[in-house]
Order: sequence, then C-alpha cells, then structure tokens
Amino acid sequence: MRRKKRRRLKWRNIIGLFLFIILIVGGLYGFTVYKSFNKAVATMHEPLNDKKNKVKQTEALKKKEPFSVLMLGVDEREGDSGRSDTMIVLTVNPNNNSVKMLSIPRDTRTEIVGKGKEDKINHAYAFGGVSMAVDTVENFLDIPIDYYVKINMEGFKDIIDTVGGINVENDFAFTVEEVDFPAGQIHLNGDEALTFIRMRYDDPNGDFGRQERQRQVIQAVIKEGASLSSLSKAPDIFQAIGSNVKTNLTFEEMMSIQKNYKEAGKNIEQLTLQSEGKMIDNIYYGLVTIAEQQRIQDEMKSQLEMNSEADF
Repeated sequence: MRRKKRRRLKWRNIIGLFLFIILIVGGLYGFTVYKSFNKAVATMHEPLNDKKNKVKQTEALKKKEPFSVLMLGVDEREGDSGRSDTMIVLTVNPNNNSVKMLSIPRDTRTEIVGKGKEDKINHAYAFGGVSMAVDTVENFLDIPIDYYVKINMEGFKDIIDTVGGINVENDFAFTVEEVDFPAGQIHLNGDEALTFIRMRYDDPNGDFGRQERQRQVIQAVIKEGASLSSLSKAPDIFQAIGSNVKTNLTFEEMMSIQKNYKEAGKNIEQLTLQSEGKMIDNIYYGLVTIAEQQRIQDEMKSQLEMNSEADF
C-alpha cells in the first residue's frame, strides 16, 4: 500500500470559502459591514433535516471541541440539477491547533446512502442533494459531518467580479473554449476563472489538478476580499456570497469558530486518498482499497478525537 503524501500548507493557500467568510468578519469593522454580513448569513443559512442536535453542535463549538465540515463545490447550470465537482472534508481540532483536509476525488466509487447502489461519490448530490451527499461521505469516512458549506461554482463568478477579479499562478499554458491561459501569473474575471477551474481533460494531473486550481481560485478570492481596498465593497461581496453559498452554520456558530479556532487554521495538513482508476461497464471509477479507506478513516477519527463507535 502506498503511503499518503503529506505537506504543510499555509492557511491562506487552502482554507476555502468557508473560512473566508469567518476570517473576513474578524478583520472588518463597522455597523454597515456587520449588518450586511448578518443579512448574508441569514440568506445562506439552510439547515439539514436530519438527526443532528443543533443545540448540541452550537454548545460543542463554545466548548472548543473538534468538528468537521464538508465543502461542496457544486456545478449547477441552467436545466441541470448539478453534481458536486469538489468534495473537501475539513476536520478541525483546537486541542492540537490543526486542520486536516481531505479532497475526495469525484470519481471515487462507493455506496450512495439512500440510493441502494454503488456509484461515483459526486453523484450523491445529484441523486439527493446536500443531505444524501453528507450521508454518503459520513458512511465512506465513518465519521460524523457536523457542518456543510455548498458553493455554487456557476455563481461564484459573481463573487470574483465583485472583488475586481483575481490573480492566479498558472502552472502550464492551455486553451479552453477559445480562451488562452498562458503560464505564469494571470488575471481572471469571473467567467475566465470558471473556465480555468473547470478544465480537467488536458491536465496531466486530471481531477487532482482541477482541485488544485479550484483551491487556488478560492485563495485568490480570500486575498482580494480581505484586502483593505475591498472594505468599501463589503456589502456587495456579502450579497454575492449570500446568493451563491448555502450552509447549516448559524451566525453564532461562525462567531464561535472565528473566536475559538483561528489558531488551528494556521496549521493545515492536506491528506491524499489513493485510488486506482478502472473501467466498469464502460464507466471510469476510482477504486479505493479497504486498507486505504481504513487508513484515512483512522486518521480522521484521530483528528476528531473519536475513541469509540459511541462517538458517532
């Protein structure tokens, strides 16, 4: 079995829109900004109708207990229910001040909970929305998912345009839909950024390369959104976020995370899930061995300080 590759990442590089929303609040002041953010959170809030005890979750954050988040980058276009092109699980532990982040490749074959069959893990969202995606990831990793953040990547361009575009570092030159992306630092507007992150088939790293570009775009949005030049745009930025992001996090919970967990965000470890590509019935899947799945489960459980089956 191949061992996972580990590398330390600076928090700015990877934390994602979830922490962008929280961190920007910690750095912005003024009643207008606070009011517009509160309004955006109310628009974003979309609870899950499941077994989770919301009061218990909120109290756990106040007590600084470890928690998990599923980030879904959903490609929803007109006439299409969409699929979760990006599935990232963050496990946050304030006791060891660290975050472990796992990107689950979209082609990973697993049981789709509630559908009664095995399929690509990203199809869970298409079949049953956020609830089925959460249930399927919980089953695959054998850990509870406390929170979710769903980002509509089609609408994400509005956020990018609102902050005035972004700068990214492109590893290699390529052309998609008659748009040229030269190697090196490039400036992208919203439409160009979407094209940039959607390219997959010409990338030698396949889905992993695509995920890396998505994370780089989110990093750039963090940088632009948190800059002093964007202070005057804060209400517009929050409006764009509110229109394109859904989460079961409440305003109170976001404030608890900003207050109690920000040190953990400085120490992020990216985990890699090893899989083998295989064609089954003329469909490509990523197959994860039982040993590899168990290894990832153990690492995530340790990060969440799960000591027994009773913890889930």
